[in-house]
Amino acid sequence: MSDSSEVIVVASKVKAYIKSQGDMKTSANVLQALSDKVRSLCNEAIETARSDGRKTVLDRDIP
Repeated sequence: MSDSSEVIVVASKVKAYIKSQGDMKTSANVLQALSDKVRSLCNEAIETARSDGRKTVLDRDIP
């Protein structure tokens, strides 16, 4: 199981996206905050799939 403090977003992609949208820099804390949000969304999707009796998370499970 993944450590809940592990960064799970691709830092270079996030930084490049933010820079391309407003020529801004990205604080290291942004990566952790995004990872926490992604983890939370994934957990909700997992629960939805489970409650539907599936073992596959689908796009429709993402809130």
